[in-house]
Amino acid sequence: MGVGIRNRRVLAALIGLLPSRLKPFCYRTILGYRVGRNVRIGLTLIDVSEASIGDDVQIGHGNAIVGVKSLQLDEHVRVGHLNIVRGGDEVVFGAYAELLRLNQLNSIPDPEVVNYTNPRLYVGPGSVITSGHKIDFTDEVRLGRRVILGGRNSSIWTHNRQRTAPVSIGEMTYVGSEIRMAPGSAIPERCIVGIGAVIVDAIELPEHLIGGVPARAIKPLSDEDLFLVERKTRDDLPDHL
Repeated sequence: MGVGIRNRRVLAALIGLLPSRLKPFCYRTILGYRVGRNVRIGLTLIDVSEASIGDDVQIGHGNAIVGVKSLQLDEHVRVGHLNIVRGGDEVVFGAYAELLRLNQLNSIPDPEVVNYTNPRLYVGPGSVITSGHKIDFTDEVRLGRRVILGGRNSSIWTHNRQRTAPVSIGEMTYVGSEIRMAPGSAIPERCIVGIGAVIVDAIELPEHLIGGVPARAIKPLSDEDLFLVERKTRDDLPDHL
């Protein structure tokens, strides 16, 4: 609609103060966002270049989603309270994904680096980011479907001085509290990552318990462990996800 960045920021702030029932209409008609049916948005600032918000999305109070070029929240996504999502070319939350509270998801604008960067955050369908986590997606961060970034105070970093490298977590992996992931690190699918682990490179063995400093694959998961990591992350999660 040709709205300048400064004007868009003012309009987005004003829309953020409106009652929830009025926000979808205003986002569509004033800012040109695509907003689905039965969307509920609390007292939250959404100031992005373009947005696609699916049906039945719920966004709580006190969130700031700013400076993102393209925001995509697929159907039934839930965003809790007091989260910050800032910067980057693209942020995607797949269907039924959840971002609970007090998380900081940040991409450094125009970083001083010697390599190509891909500032994108992809959170797979049915995945959950719980509380107090920090994710730097100056380069790509990818969480597969039904990943749980659990507990509190974990950090994922893609930026290290003048270099970046992508980070990934495979599907149906459970990550415990206070873990650290360095640029270029990766966790395979169907794993459990123990509290306080520090992942410094790509671990290649799926279906393992991972832990330590630096982290390594410690032992294969039992059938009982695999049952737990493969459980649905939400009661309403469709079987195909």
